[in-house]
Amino acid sequence: MTRLAIPPHARCIKAFLLVLFAILLGGVRAGSDMAAEKDSADDAEAKFAVGVATRDVTPKEPVPMWGYGDRHAALSQGTLDPLYAKAIVIHAGKDKVAIVGTDIGRGPTQAMMEKIRAAAAKVGIDHVMISGSHSHHGPVTELLDREGFGKGTFDAAVAYAKQLPDTLIEAILEADRSAKPAKMGVGTKMINYNRNRHSKRNPKPTEPMLAVLRFDDEAGKPIAVLVNFAAHPTMIDSGVLKFSADYPGAMKKKVEDELSTHCVFMQGASGDMSANPPEGAGGHEKFGAALGDQVLEVAKGIKTAKPKNPGVKGKVDHFQFQSRVDFNNPLIMVAYGRAFFPELVRCFIEVAKQGIEPELNTVLLNGEIAMVGGSGEFFANHSNRLKERSYAPTTLFFGYCNGHDMYFPTIEAVSEGGYGADPPVSPAAIGSGEKMMNQALINIYTLMGKFPESKALAK
Repeated sequence: MTRLAIPPHARCIKAFLLVLFAILLGGVRAGSDMAAEKDSADDAEAKFAVGVATRDVTPKEPVPMWGYGDRHAALSQGTLDPLYAKAIVIHAGKDKVAIVGTDIGRGPTQAMMEKIRAAAAKVGIDHVMISGSHSHHGPVTELLDREGFGKGTFDAAVAYAKQLPDTLIEAILEADRSAKPAKMGVGTKMINYNRNRHSKRNPKPTEPMLAVLRFDDEAGKPIAVLVNFAAHPTMIDSGVLKFSADYPGAMKKKVEDELSTHCVFMQGASGDMSANPPEGAGGHEKFGAALGDQVLEVAKGIKTAKPKNPGVKGKVDHFQFQSRVDFNNPLIMVAYGRAFFPELVRCFIEVAKQGIEPELNTVLLNGEIAMVGGSGEFFANHSNRLKERSYAPTTLFFGYCNGHDMYFPTIEAVSEGGYGADPPVSPAAIGSGEKMMNQALINIYTLMGKFPESKALAK
């Protein structure tokens, strides 16, 4: 058979077509790979999972108790009910947030938070909010391993404070490991379960909002319930030197028993809020159960769903406010030492003598839930006004969060005077709370994409 000769130019065209086909085929394959990578990225961004863990944080030895100055350095004498730390870790898109509620009087110290954040960051948790319930029947946590600051006098309390951040880290890491695909929903209800213990004017402001976040697994079984409410847990007499979670403990137990789940309590802006028990619900156990009934009503009415746009964004702000108290004056130290006890006061003044340096945390979850945490006892109208001004569908305020810098009264509350507003317990400059809430509002709108981030987040 005679073979046809292919002209040189035809062979060039054939070779070119083969190369072009290979390039096009490669492009198709590359496009498929890119599409697969995009689908994978979309899956990562759409991820929503929740885990929870609990740790007992009740001291095993007698230690000074936190909250009431007239106890001074009196040691604890046992336990009425255990103290817990309960952690929720949320995986939303590519980011994570840890929310921890403890049955302790305050949030962790700055040194504790540095250790906790470093450990959380190693597993991709870049946002951490830890609030104390503000129970006045918990342990002192500020004492240090230094002579004159706790060491040698209150060694059990020093050891407890050194161990506490490790225990909180354990809870966070376990919650992170246990995270499972989840759905969530939010519910709120206005209730009159708190009262203003400070103001002399009428009507007295209160913070009536009870907020509940419900997290379910894919089958609809509750993984955890987060409760946000504002009222001082001071329903047990100061003379009782036994550990107790006060009414939040009773509330959590009621919810957990009914729903077979974990309940996490995040205290609100309770600086001027006391509990206001309904008729027949006096005492911390009955009031906690009554509040639990309210929580259950809200929780059972929540319809959970997978968030449309899972994600976590956040910002941490540190402030420095001039103190209204001269902590460098030795007479001031003597006066505080008599009011509380010298070692505790030295630990506080060591931090405060250069000025009051509170921390503000702002977290936006799924583009819809704004969570603001302040390191102190904020008055109710700070929270009320923040929520009124925020256009986020849901805005929550957590007090005693990531620290404790004493009271932050409103400007008008300072004008009235009284405990919670006078300099000895609210040393930060007048208007400090308002400045922090303004920053929180700017943060919320910036995280929602309303403001240019580079300018709006600059202090």
